[in-house]
Amino acid sequence: MLLELVVRNYAVIESLRVRFHPGLNLLTGETGSGKSIVVDALALLFGDRASAESVRSGAARARISGLFEIPRDPALARLLEAAGIETEDGELLLEREISSEGKSRAFAGSRPITAALLRDFAPFLGDIHGQHDQQMLFSPESQLEMLDAFAGAAGLVGEIGEIYRRWRTVTREIEELDRTEQEKLRLLDLWSFQCREIEGVAPKPGEDAALEQERRVLQNSARLEEAAHAAYAALYDSPESALSRLHLAAHRLEELCRIDPRLDPVRESLGPATIAVEEASFAVRDYLSHLEANPARLEEIESRLAALDRLKRKYGRGAEEILTFLEEVRAQIAAVESAGERKAELDRQRKELAGAYETAARALSARREEAARRLEKRVEAELATLAMERTRFQVLLGPADWSERGADALNFLVSPNLGEEPRPLEKVASGGEISRIALALKTCIAAPQRPGRASAPRTLVFDEVDAGIGGRAAETVGRRLKQLSASCQVLCVTHLPQIAGFADHHFFVEKQEADGRTVAVIQELEGDARTREIGRMLSGERLTREALKHAEQLLKTGAE
Repeated sequence: MLLELVVRNYAVIESLRVRFHPGLNLLTGETGSGKSIVVDALALLFGDRASAESVRSGAARARISGLFEIPRDPALARLLEAAGIETEDGELLLEREISSEGKSRAFAGSRPITAALLRDFAPFLGDIHGQHDQQMLFSPESQLEMLDAFAGAAGLVGEIGEIYRRWRTVTREIEELDRTEQEKLRLLDLWSFQCREIEGVAPKPGEDAALEQERRVLQNSARLEEAAHAAYAALYDSPESALSRLHLAAHRLEELCRIDPRLDPVRESLGPATIAVEEASFAVRDYLSHLEANPARLEEIESRLAALDRLKRKYGRGAEEILTFLEEVRAQIAAVESAGERKAELDRQRKELAGAYETAARALSARREEAARRLEKRVEAELATLAMERTRFQVLLGPADWSERGADALNFLVSPNLGEEPRPLEKVASGGEISRIALALKTCIAAPQRPGRASAPRTLVFDEVDAGIGGRAAETVGRRLKQLSASCQVLCVTHLPQIAGFADHHFFVEKQEADGRTVAVIQELEGDARTREIGRMLSGERLTREALKHAEQLLKTGAE
């Protein structure tokens, strides 16, 4: 529901702020006063095409803002979440800015968005039915939604949508299996060879690094033995070894300490050093005992490393990467070997889902067919009261490809004149006729407003819905708008006092002169001001007493 509309520097509007209300909101004023400009500004918030020509002369940019109370609709919530838009207290601020160069920017919740996203939001917020804005009424998808709403088929449509999505998922997986089956069969021989080659070598994690180290030791065994013997002699075995020199130093310090005890800490510190040298000597001795040249082992290591290097050139830089590749190949082989079983299971699922879809789709088609016949009669009856007595309305249902909304194609056909065959709306109906057809459809489809309803009503805008009618037909249009406003917020531009009398809220639009320029202003009328405006609509420039009395009677009729 539209709570507030702010328009700045748009066409003849310099600055305008108006708060709308639930129920029937009527806009009246002289021809050319700017009533339809208000509707056009709202259309921009619904994603309509922007034009630099609409920017007020002398202004750098035009800006339109609309504050909406949004419905609690899961689909709308998903759109908002995907766009990263947060709402506050169930309200959403939409904005549109048009520069004098023709560039356009859109915002939702103060975040930049595209005009395409505004168009995605529009069906959840409202719809404009004007002389040139019949986008939803001409769309087969929207017509199908209207028929389903009239038939009360939302639950069945949701069930079919879930079945269809599952069926499509299974079908796509089968198609992918069929597409890749021949290629994977060709690759199976390669994968099997790779698997056998790696398993034949059977590498172990870290094995290559360990073998490289062992090979270095065996290749340098003579140098290692020579260096180890020299180290052992320097530490322990030679007369001038470190251990012998430590023992001599300790003996001399002991003699000194007998005379001067001050060197006793130095003597004691040699004890740990002596132990460390002894342990190092024994470790070198043990190393020497295990060190030996082993040409057979070296040859074995060289052969093993060569086998691992062959695998590395093909499958990875180390044993770990080779083993990872092996697991991937095994998984590919297992997938190919089990593909037949998987495909059989998918075929079973697809057949089961197709049967469920066909059953649900037939039920939905039957409900739509029955609802279509009732809707035809209801709409024709409504149109008869809207000065379109001879109009024939037909709902044409036919088969269509499977989709989330069933297997039906739909088109609304109309014949405004006696003797003509019904044809699609956009090909035969005038703008005024389209507006009245839209009103008739909305009246037939809209559910009555329930007390305490949690979800905000959509905003329906009717521009020039009264074109070409008057008298009793105009009164009937007013009653239908009033009836529709019980479940939707209705904004209507009208020239007929018979319709204005039914308004819950009456807004008057006029042009004024300010600082030598023309500006459009809008004000909400109440009490006597509203009576005078309806009287003006009845009598023209000269407001007569009879017109005022007639206006009072119209207001009384509208309040009944």
